[in-house]
Amino acid sequence: MSDIFQLSPKAADYKARLERFMAGHIYPNEQALFEAADHQPDRWEPLKLLQEIKEKAKAQGLWNLFLPGSEHGAGLTNLEYAPLAEIMGRSHWGPEVFNCSAPDTGNMEVLVRYGSEAQKERWLKPLLAGEIRSGFAMTEPCVASSDATNISISIKKDGGDYIIDGRKWWTSGAGDKRCKILILMGKTDPDNADPHKQQSMILVPMDTPGVKKERMLPVFGYLDAPHGHGELSFTDVRVPLENVLLGEGRGFEIAQGRLGPGRIHHCMRTIGRAERALEKMCLRLKSRIAFRRPVADRGVWMERIAESRMMIDQARLLTLKAAYMMDTVGNKAARAEIAMIKVVAPNMACKVIDWAIQAHGGAGICDDFGLPYDYASIRTLRIADGPDEVHRNQIAKLELRKYQV
Repeated sequence: MSDIFQLSPKAADYKARLERFMAGHIYPNEQALFEAADHQPDRWEPLKLLQEIKEKAKAQGLWNLFLPGSEHGAGLTNLEYAPLAEIMGRSHWGPEVFNCSAPDTGNMEVLVRYGSEAQKERWLKPLLAGEIRSGFAMTEPCVASSDATNISISIKKDGGDYIIDGRKWWTSGAGDKRCKILILMGKTDPDNADPHKQQSMILVPMDTPGVKKERMLPVFGYLDAPHGHGELSFTDVRVPLENVLLGEGRGFEIAQGRLGPGRIHHCMRTIGRAERALEKMCLRLKSRIAFRRPVADRGVWMERIAESRMMIDQARLLTLKAAYMMDTVGNKAARAEIAMIKVVAPNMACKVIDWAIQAHGGAGICDDFGLPYDYASIRTLRIADGPDEVHRNQIAKLELRKYQV
């Protein structure tokens, strides 16, 4: 299948331009960006330096490279986008620079696919322009949200409005002062006999009365400012009926349309982060002498380098296969491959980053090389967008269907 995965001229051009941009503007500024995020007076203000870099990317046409099949994107397929997302994912700051970061990408895809013309005009346009950011409010603190039928935040009709009551957490991007809109999933019909038709998705502007940021949640001690992950309460939050997406009871339908691309985008970026961790590992091992020999010459490290190379390439090929299937047979037919890569990529990257930390010794557990933050970020992906266990169950069920007796 090597001919399938050959870059098109258009994708190859984007790849070369992205690599030049990353080398010229992102890698040299990474440490300054982290320091600015840690030390600016208001941690949730947009970073001035990051905004300047984003404007350069936008001016060069390196903007909104996702959205396959949409006039709003760059006209790339999922397969063409995969190596580009990998390059962006090599740096924590990369995806946002090109307006290709979560949760905005998933939310923009939802609006493109399911939004009304009025919803697109009000929210999609400024998101595509990078003028605002967004959040996705799905997970709840009081239920096992890995089973999305448990999601219980109340959405009740009252005249020309819906009234929302309840609590959400791990709403990524909620801390950012640019976050102006949430896509929220909750129950509009809790008594429906079909548990997959009880839920709806609705647009909730962040400045709506009754929306409150209760706290920002750290990930292994990192606040991830100015993006962040928030716990939010909703008390008598009133939004107009036209804010519902697609229609009442269609929340699961939208969720499946959103989470397929969202999951594979995470995996594409994760492979980039693992690749960079392997590079850091090799450079460190070659530069250090222990017991009169380069550490890289030790058998245990030769083994780990080889394993890392194989695991990364295996994950990349599975990701490309999933992307190819999404393009050719659709997201539903590719659901097993999407589930597989969602398990494989974060587990692979956690192992490679862990070895990179070990290779750096004491330097690996401080932030000088960015490895603890990389590990914290990637480890969350074994839970985000569905935990490993749920995806493994789905993979097994799909496999067993092949052997009906």
